[in-house]
Amino acid sequence: MNSFGRPIDYLRISVTDRCNERCLYCRPHQYAGWQGTADGLTDTDLLRIARVAAELGFRKFRLTGGEPLLRPNLTGVVREMTRLAGVQCLGISTNGLKLPGLAAPLRAAGARTVNISLDALTPSVYRRITGGPVEPVLEGIRAALDARFEFVKLNTVLMRGVNEEELWPLIRFSSEHGIPLRLIELMPLTSRDVLTPANFLSVGEVIRWLRQREELVPQPDLRLGHGPAKYYRLAKSGAVVGFIGAMTNLHFCDTCNKMRLTADGRLRPCLGHHDELDLRDALAETESDEPLRRLFELAITNKPWEHAFREGFNPCRPMTAIGG
Repeated sequence: MNSFGRPIDYLRISVTDRCNERCLYCRPHQYAGWQGTADGLTDTDLLRIARVAAELGFRKFRLTGGEPLLRPNLTGVVREMTRLAGVQCLGISTNGLKLPGLAAPLRAAGARTVNISLDALTPSVYRRITGGPVEPVLEGIRAALDARFEFVKLNTVLMRGVNEEELWPLIRFSSEHGIPLRLIELMPLTSRDVLTPANFLSVGEVIRWLRQREELVPQPDLRLGHGPAKYYRLAKSGAVVGFIGAMTNLHFCDTCNKMRLTADGRLRPCLGHHDELDLRDALAETESDEPLRRLFELAITNKPWEHAFREGFNPCRPMTAIGG
């Protein structure tokens, strides 16, 4: 519990800052932070951090990146992490490119949910956004469904002038496959010019547009994971669409229960603030977990009430370095 009385029980762990795509909103062309270095934390480090977090009351964990499926032995990490006392749910966030071969092993290892980024279905638009091909991602989605994860969800970042025309095909695709689709507002991560009035598309505008096509039925009691999405069901198609409006929803942070661990071992209480606590010295202490525990407790206590994205936030490092 932090100083605002909110339970903090959800830790997103970036297992690598490497990625096999270069999305417009995540990884700038000049960023190559991983070149010449191994991933910052060992498997033992990751499991130790997760164990201490679980002892302090964290119950939900998500492995992110970069692209987490690029990390060697990810299935082994998943298997050992899900065996830790107190870990109730472990999920994966991925771009889906490597899911065709890894969905079944990850599910067998104990991963319960998977979130897959899909910003477009048209191959040329998808390549413009990510630099890569869409067909392996679609194959990965099919593999995730075949593996019978408890939840498979699709994430789409809204970009005016880039993927508005993709939204209705994506909604139809999600409905046909019985997968919830979450539409996410751009946030000022990576660089300040990622978010401008020219390329920002609000969830409110999308909701108004969708209501011209179908009735949107609010689903206030629908919980598909541990995040802030507000869900609606489209009356005719049956599609389930979630909206994540970090920029326009003034109450977005009211129930925030998460912190992030970066791939280089820094604990970040809030995505929208620069404050981080470096865990590497504490990890070097092999006799006791107390230094690590104290840093977690400090981060929980100092977690801010809300993000600073609407206050001229200037990112100091890109999203791929922070973790999704």
